[in-house]
Amino acid sequence: MSEASSSRIVIVGAGPAGIRAAATLVEAGLHPVVIDEGHRAGGQIYRRPPDGFVRTLKQLYGSEAAKARALHALFDRLAEEGRLTHCADSSVIAVHEGRLHVLGEGDVKVIGYDRLILTTGASDRVAPVPGWQIAGVDSLGAAQIALKAQGVALGRRIVLIGSGPLLTLVGAQILKAGADVAAVLDTSPWRQQMSGLWGLATRPVVALRGLVLRARLGGRYRAGVTLERIEADASGVTAMRWRDAGGRERLTPCDMIGMGWHLRAETHLADLVGCVFDYDEKWRQWLPKTDAMGRAGNGVYLAGDGARLLGADGAEIAGRLAAVACLMDLGHVAPPIQADLRKLARLERFARGLARAFPWPAEMVRTLPDETVICRCENVTAGAVRERADFGGGEANRVKSLSRAGMGRCQGRYCQLAAVELVAAKAGCAPKDVGRFRGQAPVRPAPVGAFLRED
Repeated sequence: MSEASSSRIVIVGAGPAGIRAAATLVEAGLHPVVIDEGHRAGGQIYRRPPDGFVRTLKQLYGSEAAKARALHALFDRLAEEGRLTHCADSSVIAVHEGRLHVLGEGDVKVIGYDRLILTTGASDRVAPVPGWQIAGVDSLGAAQIALKAQGVALGRRIVLIGSGPLLTLVGAQILKAGADVAAVLDTSPWRQQMSGLWGLATRPVVALRGLVLRARLGGRYRAGVTLERIEADASGVTAMRWRDAGGRERLTPCDMIGMGWHLRAETHLADLVGCVFDYDEKWRQWLPKTDAMGRAGNGVYLAGDGARLLGADGAEIAGRLAAVACLMDLGHVAPPIQADLRKLARLERFARGLARAFPWPAEMVRTLPDETVICRCENVTAGAVRERADFGGGEANRVKSLSRAGMGRCQGRYCQLAAVELVAAKAGCAPKDVGRFRGQAPVRPAPVGAFLRED
């Protein structure tokens, strides 16, 4: 028996990257195990609604409906034919010595691997705004999930804030579904957005599609805004207070606010398996270091937004390349890859254009009032982070231990980037010099009872 056929290959994540990686391995005659938190494959971008849902694929996925249908059908066929093992509704919460600890229905099981392909995707990158801890404030991704999975809007009168393509997309989707979108407030000024055209021009059709969606928003879309604070009463959100590009103060009544500044890579598992990280100045976040095909060393491969933020099309290509890299390392005959590498390079240029056009609002975060909550899980304020930074020596994990920022349920997924900006500002250095919060198990909340097994 060859090494390739005897090796146990596990893929974590069944979005576009995970599906393509699995299909590539199956085509080579291997039988991968695919672990995914969703009930059915598709990931966040192609999330599937419950059975009996009345909205069509075109309504759910827009111009991406055909791609979603093809990926769903491909994975379902491979699973039904028994050519892969699908562990649905399962979360990998820890990794140790070639074994994954997987939380399923009520208990934790251990799955060993020889090769591991991580396609963990990304989540919303959010920046604190005074009042964002109030009920009625959600991420753009949460608003999109509610719309896709349940066909509901999370409010009666909605304001969306942030920057990036997802801001425009979610606004157009909610508006098309019939909800009342009062305003879409983008912190990136028009001049900044124009500076990214060199990269966006590498995918003119996609860029034009974004402009069409923005046109549908009409006067609701405002660029170059300054976000002041979220107003609320005992029942939750009541209004968004902001300043337009000319500095005029505005107050927009609403009962729900969705927020997001593009995406942040989901890297906790990559951290636990020992991947090396580099600070990406354009995206202003720490990303795992891999080669062009996704190799991260020690039999680990990364693909999709969990490694490089290239969107769904890039995730498919990266998933295929990671699987090919795995096959090559196992001595298997690999298919040609040059065309995929060229496509990935073009998508990289487009993504860099996006990062330049819709940047992380570093200055807004660094100048937040002391009373602003930074870590919603632990109710840690900006003032507390700044105070602990004086004792933490400008090092992220020391400030984390002293302030408890990043020690709650989300383990820093939503507060780490902001906390690091504050520490860097206090220490007078760049965020890359502050470092990042170390990942630790369990990477997801897990019930204690799940670990109480007789064996």
